[in-house]
Amino acid sequence: MVKQNVTETVVNLIAVIVAVTDETPRLLIVNQGEASTPGHTALALPNGPFEPATHPSLESSLRRWVEAQTGLDLYYVEQLYTFGNRFRDPVEIEGGPRVVSVAYIALTHEDVVETYDAEWHDWYSFMPWEDWRHGRPGVLDKHIEPSLRAWASKAKREPKRRERQERVNVTFGGAEASDMDAVLAHERFELLYEAGLVYEAIRDTCAANGEPCSEEVSAYADMGIPLASDHRRILATALGRLRGKLAYRPVVFDLMPGEFTLLQLQRVVEALSGAKLHKQNFRRLVTSADLVEPVGRTSTVGRGRPAELFRFRREVLGEKLTVGVARPIMRSREG
Repeated sequence: MVKQNVTETVVNLIAVIVAVTDETPRLLIVNQGEASTPGHTALALPNGPFEPATHPSLESSLRRWVEAQTGLDLYYVEQLYTFGNRFRDPVEIEGGPRVVSVAYIALTHEDVVETYDAEWHDWYSFMPWEDWRHGRPGVLDKHIEPSLRAWASKAKREPKRRERQERVNVTFGGAEASDMDAVLAHERFELLYEAGLVYEAIRDTCAANGEPCSEEVSAYADMGIPLASDHRRILATALGRLRGKLAYRPVVFDLMPGEFTLLQLQRVVEALSGAKLHKQNFRRLVTSADLVEPVGRTSTVGRGRPAELFRFRREVLGEKLTVGVARPIMRSREG
């Protein structure tokens, strides 16, 4: 059983630190050491306490301890969401204080981190169903779709069965769907959690009941790597936020070098959105929106023709209210 917790509340800051390297979306993950609660993983998003006596704001506190722990100088930082559900953290389950976490998205470049217990990981190793760049992910047909169909049918009443199936259709696109709305990443994770298809759902139920988990993490290997507390839910929330912003804010340029080719820009957008984009349509969108300007030089990669180099045209921020590169739709083939 869950222990009676005290009334104290602590504020924790969590950083979803994102980079794109070699067309792969990358996340900084820390190893917190031996987990005190059986079944709980030690892998987590970088996090630290907010200390109001020494830090004037939440964001300044986040920037300071991220730089102190990793040596990273963050570029774009945005507050994501506040997570404060009961028993979301093992500390509270064991009778400790309620942990309220304020999460931030930080965009940077993948540099070597200065601490031995932090490493960069492929974002899609935590959410393999979100990457459609090479077609519809196999885990959907092999595991997710049949399991969600069985979950929907288990509801005792017909209205509930219809409600569950409608949620499945909206978030995952229905049976053998050829496309999926990339922005609904958070909704998809919540559905998988509720249906018991990710390890965290089983782990949290066991912890709340004060029981050891008989299920092995390996049984959920095709559903991605689990993280501590609700950190994978936070990742899903961040992914949906970033993908949504691609359509109306030029956040992608915070992940680009100062000069780049249009193909490099397209590959970074594809990495974040989990979707292949039509090359000519993408170039027309970027150039017609005056997002970039040529620098007068070319770049040669391999044996291909020299490609023109561009840079982000920052003046566009003061010229237009909405400045985006694409609203991503994940399709089984390039549109």
